[in-house]
Amino acid sequence: MAAQEIDPTFLALPYHRLGHAALERARDFGVTHADFRFERNRYQHFSVRDGALEGAQDGEDLGFAVRVILDGAWGFASGVGLTESDAVTVAETAITVAQVAARMTTRPVQLAPEPVHHDATWISAYDVNPLEVPLAEKTGLFAGWTRELIAADGVDHATGNLLQVQENKYYADLAGSSITQQRVRIEPYLEVHGAHPSTGAFDSMRTIAPPVGQGWEYLDGGDTFDFDAERVELPGLLREKLAAPSVAAGTCDLVIHPSNLWLTIHESIGHATELDRALGYEASYAGTSFATYDKLGTLQYGSPVMHVTGDRTSAHGLATVGFDDEGVETQEWDIIRDGVLVGYQLDRPMAHTYGAALNGGRSNGCAYADSPGHIPIQRMANVSLQPAADGPDVDGLISQVERGLHIIGDKSWSIDMQRYNFQFTGQRAYAIADGQLAGQVRDFAYQATTTDFWGAMEAVGGPQTYELGGAMNCGKAQPGQVASVSHGAPSALFRDIRILNTSEEGTS
Repeated sequence: MAAQEIDPTFLALPYHRLGHAALERARDFGVTHADFRFERNRYQHFSVRDGALEGAQDGEDLGFAVRVILDGAWGFASGVGLTESDAVTVAETAITVAQVAARMTTRPVQLAPEPVHHDATWISAYDVNPLEVPLAEKTGLFAGWTRELIAADGVDHATGNLLQVQENKYYADLAGSSITQQRVRIEPYLEVHGAHPSTGAFDSMRTIAPPVGQGWEYLDGGDTFDFDAERVELPGLLREKLAAPSVAAGTCDLVIHPSNLWLTIHESIGHATELDRALGYEASYAGTSFATYDKLGTLQYGSPVMHVTGDRTSAHGLATVGFDDEGVETQEWDIIRDGVLVGYQLDRPMAHTYGAALNGGRSNGCAYADSPGHIPIQRMANVSLQPAADGPDVDGLISQVERGLHIIGDKSWSIDMQRYNFQFTGQRAYAIADGQLAGQVRDFAYQATTTDFWGAMEAVGGPQTYELGGAMNCGKAQPGQVASVSHGAPSALFRDIRILNTSEEGTS
C-alpha cells in the first residue's frame, strides 16, 4: 500500500489560525473546556442505467465549530467564514449559548480525562483516492458494466451507482491536543432487474459488495472483495430467483452469511448498545433500548458462542478513525462476551459518569459529527461478531442443517422502538436439505426477538468466513445526522428461527 499524505489543498486552509483565535477567545471567559473542529467533506456520486449515465454530482461541506463548557453547560456554534474575526465571533456565540443553557442545566457537564495528543496525524488505509480518478473513467466503467448486464438473458434493466467521500478534520482543544485526519470511503452498487417470462413475476438481484473504507483499488483488483466475479454472477442469480418456489412458512434452521448478518447486528446490537440510547437520552430513529444500563453484566444477550466487540480501529472499517471528534484516541473493547452484555459505546461526558465500570473511566472514542455545522454526538463504532478461532467454513455450517435456509445479502428490515422485536429479509436464500443446498427460494423473512435470536446461535464460522458489511447512511438524533459504520461477522448457524412467507403475509 502506497504511503498517503494529507491533501495539500486542505493543509493550505487557515484552520490553525482560526483554531488559535477561537480557543484563546473562549479562554478569556474562564471555560472549563473548549474545542475547535474544522472540516472539509468532499462528496461525489453518479448513477448509470442500461449503459447510460443518468447523473453525476459533486458536493463539499467546509466550515468549523466551537464547543465550550461554561458554568457546567455546553455551548456550541459553527461558521463558514475563514477569518480570525469569524472564529472569534463563533467562539463568543458558543459562550452565549452556554451562558443561557447554564440556567437550565441541572447536572453539570463533565468530561472523562483523555491524554493530550499534540500534533497528531492519522490517514485511513487506501491506495488510490477515488476523487482523484477522472469522472469519465469511473462513469464509463459502470456504464460498461450495466451495458454488459442488460445483454444477459433474463435481465431487463441494470442500474449502478458509486458514492465516494473524502473527509478531512482538524481538532484542537485548550488541553493542548491538535489532530489532523483524512479518511476515504467508497460505496459501489450494481443491480439487475427482470421478470419471469411465463409468470410475470418481477424481481431484482443486487451485488453484496459492501461499502468500505478503501479507495479506487476496491473496484480495480483490490484484495478485499472479488467485485468482478460477483458482477458476472448477477444475471444467473436473478434468473434462478425468478424461477424459485415461494418459501414454506414455519420454523427452521438458518445459516446466515455476513452480507446479511451485518444488518441484524447493526439494528439489534449496534444501536441497542449505544449508551445514550440505553439510558433513554436518545430516542430518535427507532427509539431507546431494551439493553438498559442496570442489565450490565447480567443480561444474557445470546448464546455462549457470542462475542461482540466495538472498535474504531479495524482496517477499512467505515467507522474507523484515529481520533474521535472529542480528541479521544480510538480503541477496541468487548460489548458482549460469552453471550453476556459487558460493555457500551461511550463519549467523554457519558464516560465521566459511567466509564469507571465500562472502560477504566475513559471514553472509547465514539463521538462524531457528520458536518462542521453539527455538534458531536455518541455514534456507533464498528460493532462486530467475532469468529471462532477453529470454527467451520460455510459448508461445514450448512452440513449441520437437516432443514433450513442459507441467507445471503441484505434487503428490507423492521425493528421495534426498544430494538427487541424484528424481522429481516435478504437478497437471496437457498433451501438446505440434509446438509446440502437445494436451490433458491423466494418471499422469505426471518422474525425473532433480539435475545431469542442470538440465543439460538449454535455456532459461528471460522476466520475464513469473516467479512465486513456496513452502511454509509446510519441515521441518528434530531437534527438528524448521518454516519458510516461497518460490522464484521462470520457466517453463523441459528436453530429454530421463525420464517415468514412475505407474499402470504402481504395478502392476509
